[in-house]
Amino acid sequence: MRFDRSSGILLHPTSFPGPHGVGDLGAQAYRFVDWLERGRQRLWQVLPLGPTGYGNSPYASPSAFAGNPLLISLDLLRDQGLLTDIQLTPLVPFPDHEVSFDDVAHFKSTLLWDAFRRAREPGAPFDWQAFERFREQEGPWLSDFALFMALKESQGNVHWLEWPQELRKRSPEAMIAARIDLAEQIAFHEFAQFVFRDQWLALKRYANDRGIRIVGDIPIYVAADSVDVWANQDEFRLDDEGRPTVVTGVPPDYFSVDGQLWGNPLFDWPRMAQDGFRWWRERVEGTFELVDIIRIDHFRGFAAGWVVPAGDDTARGGRWERGPGEALLSAIDQAHEARFILEDLGLITPDVHALRRNLDMPGMKVLQFAFDGDPRNSYLPHNFEPNCAVYPGTHDNQTTIGWFSGLNDHQRRFVQGYLGTDGSDIAWDLMRQALASVADLAICPLQDVMRLSDEARMNTPGLPSGNWGWRYLEHQLHDGLADGLADLTATYGRAAMDPPSQGFDPYDYSVPGAAHPLHEPGA
Repeated sequence: MRFDRSSGILLHPTSFPGPHGVGDLGAQAYRFVDWLERGRQRLWQVLPLGPTGYGNSPYASPSAFAGNPLLISLDLLRDQGLLTDIQLTPLVPFPDHEVSFDDVAHFKSTLLWDAFRRAREPGAPFDWQAFERFREQEGPWLSDFALFMALKESQGNVHWLEWPQELRKRSPEAMIAARIDLAEQIAFHEFAQFVFRDQWLALKRYANDRGIRIVGDIPIYVAADSVDVWANQDEFRLDDEGRPTVVTGVPPDYFSVDGQLWGNPLFDWPRMAQDGFRWWRERVEGTFELVDIIRIDHFRGFAAGWVVPAGDDTARGGRWERGPGEALLSAIDQAHEARFILEDLGLITPDVHALRRNLDMPGMKVLQFAFDGDPRNSYLPHNFEPNCAVYPGTHDNQTTIGWFSGLNDHQRRFVQGYLGTDGSDIAWDLMRQALASVADLAICPLQDVMRLSDEARMNTPGLPSGNWGWRYLEHQLHDGLADGLADLTATYGRAAMDPPSQGFDPYDYSVPGAAHPLHEPGA
């Protein structure tokens, strides 16, 4: 199945503006969807929606199924009658251009507990019947997740491998006792998940009603300190104590002589195959409840993964091991009409290309990887096949302006020559190239639409802290940018074929809202 020719924007909800320290699923999220509609965009791509883990990364979540409580809108809880205006006012204002994760987590956790207690009061404005239906429907993962989070808090938030043995090994007696002793904490985490799900699905319906589909993200591997590993220890390559015997990584290459040691536990693929990859099928089903299209991160791991002995200090001692390949992907795709984008970046070997083509699913192209001077570079648009998704850059890249400013003179001239531009508006030049390409899907980071430099970068791979925190300011999301996007989208056949807006040229900086980055640095 091929996707319709369309375009969209990459933006994680934590980047929305607002007074509570982190973007949420309230008014600014709906305003963003309205902006997408005005810009004639048909896709909104997000990062994984789960709770964040080490380094505040959405790719290191304690659960592959849960939602992130930090995204819950406190304003919507106030409107529902579970919080008050006074409660919503932080004692110290949060920064408006970045997320202070620790401070936000403390503030929002306190208020979510207040809302939970209010919901349990007689006559409270809370739909307990809907909550019970949610608990029943999502029970297979929700029960373990809520117990895991309650236990983790009771154990001082240490890694589950440091818990007492009866909890690590999930002895039936210990589990029963924990569910009794921690009943209130367990109910709170179930409440928070219900509220997240309720708010997110309302936002998703709003977007879908306007012709906008949500592109979600599944990291292929899960965090070691997660309920996924703790509750499914027989699905991973662990020793008798639950410790990984091998971990994930990337081999040494031009950029890193030691490779990258990610440290995620490895799936026991033969064991998973015995039940038809049940855990993976449930994971994908759960994700499709929240999104319309799934991007599978590190797809090459399904063909073969770099496996490193546990305890190694670097990834140099690893080896390639064959992955589950088409057997797994066929199992998870049976009911979903190939609604997947496969992240096939990095060290890609012929077997990875063959697997993707056999599945007839789109891979990814990143324009920032294209300009090495070789006209055969597969990321140059003249080498594309239509069945792909093109990005100027992703959440792991510099912004386009930051990238272009770091090129040497020779590289910069090659970019200018290929694009036929002087590079004075390089972010929109690269966006235009993406939308003009034959790629079925073109997705641009909002930072590039806003013509921002690297102060707006979302993530620097290998940097353990200082990532994921960028937020835009409310005035930066304006109609001028949406109108410029609408014109580009119509010009290159990625929107309904009605006439483009009249009289707006995104390259005419005399037009209000089309400010040149040199005129408004960082705006």
